[in-house]
Formats: sequence, C-alpha cells, structure tokens
Amino acid sequence: GIKTAILVGGMAAQKQERVLNRKPEIVIATPGRLWELVKERHPHLSNLRQLRCLVIDEADRMVEKGHFLELSQLLELLNDSQYNPQRQTFVFSATLTLVHQTPTRVLQKKHAKKMDKKTKLELLMEKVGIKGKPKVIDLTRKEATVETLTETRIHCNTNEKDYYLYYFLLQYPGRTMVFANSIDCVKRLSSLLTILNCDPLPLHANMHQKQRLKNLERFAERESCVLLTTDVAARGLDIPNVQHVIHYQVPRTSELYVHRSGRTARAANEGLSLLLIGPDDLINFRKIYKTLEKSEELPFFPVETKCMTSIKERMNLARQIEKAEFFNSRAKQHNSWLQQAAEALEIDLDDDMFMGNEQEESQKQKMLKGMKKQLKHLLSQPLFKVLMKTKYPTQSGKLLLPQTSVGISESALGTVSKQQAKKKKSVK
Repeated sequence: GIKTAILVGGMAAQKQERVLNRKPEIVIATPGRLWELVKERHPHLSNLRQLRCLVIDEADRMVEKGHFLELSQLLELLNDSQYNPQRQTFVFSATLTLVHQTPTRVLQKKHAKKMDKKTKLELLMEKVGIKGKPKVIDLTRKEATVETLTETRIHCNTNEKDYYLYYFLLQYPGRTMVFANSIDCVKRLSSLLTILNCDPLPLHANMHQKQRLKNLERFAERESCVLLTTDVAARGLDIPNVQHVIHYQVPRTSELYVHRSGRTARAANEGLSLLLIGPDDLINFRKIYKTLEKSEELPFFPVETKCMTSIKERMNLARQIEKAEFFNSRAKQHNSWLQQAAEALEIDLDDDMFMGNEQEESQKQKMLKGMKKQLKHLLSQPLFKVLMKTKYPTQSGKLLLPQTSVGISESALGTVSKQQAKKKKSVK
C-alpha cells in the first residue's frame, strides 16, 4: 500500500509529474531531474521540511568534485531553509571506505593530509551535511570484492584483446558484461562482434534512455547474451545471473573495478571477473592491486591455444570487413553532405570532390562481398574440434558438426577451479 515514484532524466518529465501528483510516500530519483522539479515548485516537493528519510546511494561518486552539481544544491536546500532536525540521513556505497595511497610528492606539500578511512568519512559527512556523530556500519571485506567472485587475468598485446574476448564468448556462453573505457571502443567491438554473429547489445551514454532500457531488458531476458558497455553500467544495476564480467580495458580507478565486478557474484551467487591486461593497462592494474590490498596474485585464465589460429583468422577477417564498412559509410556521409550543400547553394560540383568513383566503389563492393563469403564459410566450421570416429553417410559426404565446444559443458569458473587445483597439487 506504499506508493513510489521514479524520477530520472532522459524520460518524459510530464509523465513523472503526473506520478508525483498521486503524492507518493517514497521518491527514488537522480539528482538532475529531482532538482528540476523542485525548482519548478511541484506541490509534492514544495515542503521538504516533512522529509523523514534521505538516502544517498553511491555516495562517493555523488559528492565527487565537479559531478552532480544538482545534488549539492539539493543538500544545501535540505540543510538550510528546508531543514528537519528529525530527519534521518543514510549514506551508502560499496567503496566508501576505499583509501588510495597518497603519492609522496603530495605528502611533502605544506598542508598535505594523509588520507585514512576516518578522514575520508569525515569529509564525506561534511559534504552531505550530516551533523553530530554518525553511526558507521562497515561490511567491507579486506579485499573489497565479495568472496563468491573469482578474479582472473590474461596478459596480452593490445591488438590481441579482440582474440581473447571472442574466444571467451564462444567457449563460455552465458550472461556476460564486457566493460570498455570509451564509447568509441564499445561501438567498434559492437560492429566486430555483430559481423561475427555474436549479436551483442551496446550500452553507453550517447544512446537514448529508452534504447538503453530496451537493451538492458533484452540482456536480462536472454540466457546467453553479451552486453558491451562503458562505466554507465558499472553501478546500480541488479541484473539476475550475470555469470561473467570482462574488463576489456582495465578501469582507471579501484572504485570502478569494484563496482564493475559487483555486477556479477551478487546475493551469494558465484561469478567470474576477467581482466584483459595490455601494456597500456599495467599502471592502472598495479594501482588497483595496491589499493585493494590483494594478498595473493590473481590467477591467469586458462586458454586452449590450439584453437587460437582459427580464432585469429576469423577475427582478422572481421576486422577487415569492419574497416571497409566504416570507410564506406564515412564516404557516403561525406558525399551526401557535399551534395546537399551544393544543392542549397545551387552550384555544380566536380567529380573529384567526392570520395571514391564508381569504378573504385564497385571494386570495393566486390572485395567486401568476397570477404563476407569467406567469413561465412569460416563461421560454418566447428571451432572447437570434437573427435568423432564413426562415419555418417550425409548428403554432402561430410558430417556437419554444430558449433559447440567439447568443453562447453564446463563453465569458465569450473575451468579456473580445475587449474587452481592442478597448481596446488604440483606445489605439494
């Protein structure tokens, strides 16, 4: 019997106003849209003196300098003209007490303070405006990540990351989230994996809110699916049974690593986190390792090297197709823009101003068609060879095997556990 309202940006404000008109007891909101409606003096938000509970989730991110200006304005209002001494304030985050080692050059400065858990929390309470002595309940483990999470890594060159990502997705189907540090990287991976029939779902800040929600819905519905995303999906998403989190690029901070990895191994379920570490990622990886005080080395993820030749062949061909399609679409956009501009100015253009000519275009299309045909043939072949001794009479004279792995019945977690057990035996 308790009414709730959700107020978020990117969706129709009028609909949210109508929900507020029903006078909900609980309002769940992002700071931007909430502040917008408070400024517009919506009747239900006009008297915040009656507010009994204020909950700030992901608080460390919310009060970061230069982020969520609207939240600081809201807090100012709630701690000034709309102050209620009876109000309870709750502050939550998985990385509230995560402390980074201050560099020596900073500590040498005159008024430099060494940051510890207590100082960090005091600063946060000051920003949130909590008066008096707050109660602190810390459930964080020493390692900051949950016990049911298995953390692994693969060291490789930057251009090899695509191979290992594709290998993992084929060998271990399931619900997998792949995190990258930039929107461009998500777009490129989305094109590549679409060409390879992996049917990925992208998610990033340049997408409309409706499209984002649609892709999240699809991801949660499908048994085996890949969500390619930036750090917009690192926090606050509770998608059931996400089995794997792949860090295609190592996150820039320890907080992001903890939150990304927290999308799997939720509510006592098991999960796997895999870091793909290239030469450019080593600095960030070492920083994360130091901050999270990992007591032992992260295990290496086992890879069947015998099928990597086929993986590389497919991926290299997909890269060529992706590159050709990218240049094609860019040339089309450029030519169409030129054409429109010329028509608007009522001038004629020389042929050499356009990108590519008919002959070149036809040749490129022929090559592209050939590459796609070749890739289609490669994708029809079984990648993980299954040894069959019996001969079957078939229509074409050869047995068409499904694209499944002999090890598919074994999960990624099972493979890592087996490797760890072998390692322990050899040490004994």
